[in-house]
Amino acid sequence: MLHLLYPFEYVESVFTIDFEKLAALGYKGLIFDIDNTLVPHGGDSDEKIEALFARLHELGFQTLLLSNNNEKRVERFLRNIDSLYIANAMKPLKLNYKKAVRKMGLSKDEVVFIGDQIFTDIFGANRSGISCILVKFICVDGKVDFGIRRKLEKKVLDRYLKETCYQHRIGSIEIEK
Repeated sequence: MLHLLYPFEYVESVFTIDFEKLAALGYKGLIFDIDNTLVPHGGDSDEKIEALFARLHELGFQTLLLSNNNEKRVERFLRNIDSLYIANAMKPLKLNYKKAVRKMGLSKDEVVFIGDQIFTDIFGANRSGISCILVKFICVDGKVDFGIRRKLEKKVLDRYLKETCYQHRIGSIEIEK
């Protein structure tokens, strides 16, 4: 059961993912969480994120934001980005993960979910049969949120890092430094 909390890959950030490799592996759709995955909690998109989405679209990826935030927040984030979205997603429930795949017109085997939270993002993706990448959550000015959920996530992550059979199930997709 614990394996449902394990990501297929664990990377530093969305900017260290080798998206060309994902495309070569046959992935066509990317589902993203927003807060602490793409930007700090509550933050707006910036030029770097907008350039990332433009590059992803040039590579042929379809993108979709799956967020527990309300529609107004998601639309504010997307003001300069062309992407599908589902707000009020109720992650980790499977319903909107599956809806996201259908909305992109793809199969779940052609999609990767990218998020920062184990108990919502990763758990929901795994329960839905979607490959998933965990990114380290974004901290603002070194401020780290070590609430109870993050402490529990750290314990799960420590166990994941010891159980190597669950790592690199997509194929080590982090850009080498």
